[in-house]
Amino acid sequence: MSGQVGSGVVTSGGECLGPLGGVAQIDGVYAASVTNEGAGTGCTVIVCPRGATGAVDVRGGAPASRETDLLRPEETVDVLHAVVLSGGSAFGLSASCGVAEELERRGIGVDVGVGRVPIVSSACLFDLACGAPDVRPTAADGARAAALALDGPHGPLACGNHGAGTGCTVGKFLGPERAMKSGLGEHVERAGKLVCGAVAAVNALGNVVDPATGAPVAGALAQDGRSIAVDADPIAAVAAAAPWLRSNTTISCVVTNARLTKAQATKVAQMSADAYAHAIMPTHTTNDGDTVFVMATGSVEAPVDAVGMLAVRALEGAIVRGAREARSAYGFTAASDL
Repeated sequence: MSGQVGSGVVTSGGECLGPLGGVAQIDGVYAASVTNEGAGTGCTVIVCPRGATGAVDVRGGAPASRETDLLRPEETVDVLHAVVLSGGSAFGLSASCGVAEELERRGIGVDVGVGRVPIVSSACLFDLACGAPDVRPTAADGARAAALALDGPHGPLACGNHGAGTGCTVGKFLGPERAMKSGLGEHVERAGKLVCGAVAAVNALGNVVDPATGAPVAGALAQDGRSIAVDADPIAAVAAAAPWLRSNTTISCVVTNARLTKAQATKVAQMSADAYAHAIMPTHTTNDGDTVFVMATGSVEAPVDAVGMLAVRALEGAIVRGAREARSAYGFTAASDL
C-alpha cells in the first residue's frame, strides 16, 4: 500500500478566515493514509500523541466500530490518542489494532502501571464491492499509517481515492450500477484562534449535495449515465430492501483545538452530525453506519455552540470535497467526469 501524510501547525488569527489546509495543521495532531489502489481499500489515521478529549456520535443503523462506549461522558477514561477510519467493513477493524501497537511501541498511551495502553477508536466502511473483496486493511497497514503520520514527511492528506476513501461510492439507492465514485475529504475552518477541521470518508447510500447551493455533487446516476438523477425518489428504492443497501457508511473525525469536557465534546459530535443531513440525502438510514468522532486538543477556550457550528462547516466541506476530488475507478464514474 502507498501512503500519504499530513502534519503542521496553525497560527492564530482574528476574524473568520475560512478554509485552511489539513487537520494536522492543529498543533499536536498528525494524520496519514495508507492506500491499496489495486484492491480498492485503505485506512486513514488521525493521531494526537499527547491525548485529546474524545467523543462520538453514531446515527447510522449499521456501524462497524471500536472503542465507542468508552467515549461516553460517564465513562472514566478521558483521553483519546487516535481515530482510525478504515475500509474493509468489519474486517477493517484490524487496522486499529496495528495503530495501537505502533503507539505502544512509542510509549504513547494511558499509564496502567505495567505499561501504556493507547486509546484508539475506529469506524469502518463497506468497500468490498470495489477492487478485491478479500483484501482489507490489516494491522500492518494501521501501524504503517500511524508511523507515517508521526514521522512524516508532513503535509495535507491526499483526498479522493486515498486512504479510507479509496473504495467509497455514493448514490446507491437506485442500485450499484447507477452509483458514483466518492472518496476521502478534508477541510478546516477557523474563527479567530478557534480551529475546527474534519476528515470524512464518504460512502453513503444517498446523494452528496453542496450545502451552500443545494446543487448535486455526486449520487445516483440517470439512466443515460451522464448526469445525476436529481428527481429520483429514494423512498421507493429503499422500500424494496435490496441486499446491496447495507453497503454504506460515512465515517468522519472532527478535530479542534478547543478545550472541551467529554460531555461538551459529545455535544459537538452531535451537532457535527448535522453536516451529514446538510450534505447527504438521505442520510442516517438503517443501512448506513454513519459515525462522527471528535478529538479536542484543549489549547483554546471557546463556547461549545461556537465549536459545534464551526465543526459543522468543516465537516460539510470535507464531505463535499471527498465527492468532488474522487476519480472514476472500479467501474464507477466520478463527479469530475460528468
